[in-house]
Amino acid sequence: MSHPEAQPWLDTSKTPRERAELLVAAMTLEQKIAQLHGGMQTIDIYALTNAISDAEDMEQLSAQIRLERHVPEIEELGIPRFRITNGPVGVGMGDGTPSPPATALPMTIGVAASFDPQVASEYGDVIGSETATLGQHVLEGPAVCLHRTTIAGRNFEYFSEDPYLSGVMGVEVTKAIQAHGIIAMGKHYVVNDQEYERFRTSVEVDEHVLRELYLLPFEMLVKDGDVASIMSAYNRVRGVYATEYRHTLHDVLRDDWGFEGYVQSDFWSARSCAPSLNAGLDHEMPDAKWFNETNIKNALNDTSLEMKTIDRALIRRYTQMFRFGQFERPYQPGQIDAQGHGAISRRLGAQMAVLLKNDAGLLPITAPTGKLVIIGQAKFAGEACQGGGGSSKVDPLYTVPPVDGMRDVLAGIGSDATVEGFIVANDLSNLDEAVEAAKAADIVVLMAGLVATEGADMPDANMVNGQNQMLDALLGVNETTVLVMKDSAPVLMPWIEQAPTVLEVWNQGTEDGHVVPELLFGLVNPSGKVPTTYPRSEADTLYAGHPERYPGTDEGAGYPVIRYSEGLAMGYRWFQSQGIEPLFCFGYGLSYTTFELSAVAVDSADFDGTQPVTVRATVTNTGQRAGAEVVQVYLGIPVAGQPPKRLVGFAKQHLEPGESRQIEIVIDPAATNHPFSVWDYCTGGFAILPGDYTVYVGTSSEDTPFSTVLTIS
Repeated sequence: MSHPEAQPWLDTSKTPRERAELLVAAMTLEQKIAQLHGGMQTIDIYALTNAISDAEDMEQLSAQIRLERHVPEIEELGIPRFRITNGPVGVGMGDGTPSPPATALPMTIGVAASFDPQVASEYGDVIGSETATLGQHVLEGPAVCLHRTTIAGRNFEYFSEDPYLSGVMGVEVTKAIQAHGIIAMGKHYVVNDQEYERFRTSVEVDEHVLRELYLLPFEMLVKDGDVASIMSAYNRVRGVYATEYRHTLHDVLRDDWGFEGYVQSDFWSARSCAPSLNAGLDHEMPDAKWFNETNIKNALNDTSLEMKTIDRALIRRYTQMFRFGQFERPYQPGQIDAQGHGAISRRLGAQMAVLLKNDAGLLPITAPTGKLVIIGQAKFAGEACQGGGGSSKVDPLYTVPPVDGMRDVLAGIGSDATVEGFIVANDLSNLDEAVEAAKAADIVVLMAGLVATEGADMPDANMVNGQNQMLDALLGVNETTVLVMKDSAPVLMPWIEQAPTVLEVWNQGTEDGHVVPELLFGLVNPSGKVPTTYPRSEADTLYAGHPERYPGTDEGAGYPVIRYSEGLAMGYRWFQSQGIEPLFCFGYGLSYTTFELSAVAVDSADFDGTQPVTVRATVTNTGQRAGAEVVQVYLGIPVAGQPPKRLVGFAKQHLEPGESRQIEIVIDPAATNHPFSVWDYCTGGFAILPGDYTVYVGTSSEDTPFSTVLTIS
């Protein structure tokens, strides 16, 4: 590599932006074009198969072809090969190398369920550490689209239905990833809230809805997380592909938020050359379908594209690479600490579990004895439930199956209980035998759930393979029965009245087999809260009877159009604004102990809408076990069309039995989540309007017994 005198962009004393500008100024047009896209080559698979018969050679060539999905290096300029890998639930299927094994973390929805920013930070730290260890430069995550429907295929890798909770968690994950010198990539920008026809569909959404809900977590990533890159989505927004939509890519992202990073396309989401670059798309992945020499040079010749626009795109990306020291970092892949990171995954995973029901007080089972049987279909009861199909799926370093993990934990607590597993066939052909196995056991642990995937939404919110029928047959057979749910998203529970004990653990990944028994036997007290509302029935959802809301309708445009006509009434805001009682509300979650809130006060002296408001409350553990409670603050906005409540603050407090602590939650009107503000069409910005603002304090969206009114004249 040349000295900085010959190549001044390698001078680390200069700012990242200065270095990027110097580098781009030294590049030829051909070099610039080669750096605007990934290096994946389109091949004729049939010709390849006929040309190569040796399986080993085929494997080697396949690996070589996949390596070209990265941006190739330019050695004479000191530009390293730019290595990009998938996220956001761990180091996913590597975009450019055969998928390296990594820690299969719990799904992102579980991170939100923890309601604990520290959990999100540690989660991101594992991802950032492993990405760096594997010699990568970019981790495609976090993903902060919202759970608009319970059936969306990628809900498992998105955080929540609430924009503020999603933003808080996404910011912590971003900071932790980037602390390792890795570029984090917020995705999928924007309103990629469904997988159905994601390459074609157009989302029609009002500007105030877009700003107050769907753009909000991205705004927090940019302003609070200083995220280095954004991934543009597949779908159209208001009839224009997201990769060509200047309003979101430039007006919002650059002018309004001050974003200084770069925008990458989702894989094959780019649909044009000059229109995309002009709108603000900076990098095409995984190949050069559009940003190739022919298209770029033709666009320059017909003046539909300017050289400065090409330079702008490269300067944005190189600035971030220089910012994180990636030009100076040698490619030296190392070994992931599988056991160490697995232990972290195990600890974090237990903090994500939500105790939905414990009517008879069966949990925790502190002294398990006799015969314990785990019953369920293979994906949930026979193997570690990794979940999350698609590009973010992780090739796990190891996994702990349910039976093995249960035996490990029982041995660790000195129990002589025995463990057996019974796998129910997907076609339920051996359901009668499963019932007999449940009758013969001293303790029954039923395992059921849902594993979603990128590329397809669920047909409805029911579990697949007849699991509702399975639970109907098994619940009530043995009075010592615990139901463990392993879900990618909330599911319908038509059997819920038969199930007195329900624990939601989500798709746990690597350490599934250890996390569940630690919760069941009381080694860990569940403290998670519902991050996305569980409806009682499909009829209660915002899209029931409204095909224009989902899956969209043909309006003569030649593609499906989805209209977010529910406005701001999404998630718990939908249920509250419609007066619909959910099965389990947002923010709800039980514990093995009990808590009491007292001395709740809102500091509102001379409040005029500009200074921070401090909410104080004393939290007391009134039970017999250590545990954690989440105090939640909601705000009622006195503006027509606003739902009854929006989450504006929360704090998780761990307490020993009998212990009391005061918590403080500050609600700052100037914060990036705009807690008191609404989108003002007149000014083209957020505004705080006069009126009576109600501050609600409690432990879920429905349980807010304390309220105070703040008046803005």
